[in-house]
Amino acid sequence: MLARGLRHPLTDCEDARLFKPAHATTIARVNLTHHFLIAMPSMADPNFAKSLTYICEHNEQGALGVVVNRPIEMTLRTLFEQIEIPLLDDERARMTVYFGGPVQVDRGFVLHRPAGEWQSTLSISSDIGLTTSRDILQAVGEGRGPGQLLVSLGYAGWAPGQLEQELTQNSWLTVGADLDVVFDLSPEQRLPAAMQLLGIDITRLSDEVGHA
Repeated sequence: MLARGLRHPLTDCEDARLFKPAHATTIARVNLTHHFLIAMPSMADPNFAKSLTYICEHNEQGALGVVVNRPIEMTLRTLFEQIEIPLLDDERARMTVYFGGPVQVDRGFVLHRPAGEWQSTLSISSDIGLTTSRDILQAVGEGRGPGQLLVSLGYAGWAPGQLEQELTQNSWLTVGADLDVVFDLSPEQRLPAAMQLLGIDITRLSDEVGHA
């Protein structure tokens, strides 16, 4: 089912990959909202190896994002059947559902543009939102809803200071997000395209590269 709220998801998840890092207050604050996180080759966590994550929110409470290049063996048709919502659009019925991250993997998250107005939406900007309420899927099932969307099960979450610490450990590259990468390219094209935003050839990326 879809999660009921987004405003404080980090405080409610016992299974999140969250911890309070030592000396977190000494790490420089950055705001990576509307950025891509590109996993470095040294990434040991299998949830994020070779992943591209879109950061939806990053503030003093932590960070929240969605992995956008990990399709799973489920289509929207199957998902809609499970949540008992009719889906009339055959083209969208064939769309793939994604692994969005290891937190709340039994719940759906819809990354979409434009943001629109839905019952429970994190409005990243007027152009993009992350929605957890059922009304957006009902609209999609009826042939309405946002023009572009990516539906995931689960999301990625970081505690206060955790993402900043991971950046100092060269776990990630960061770059301002281009939504066309998410919505106009196939899953396998998204990570190389994000690398190109940095002017880096992914085939030449080594463990020694730092974060941008």
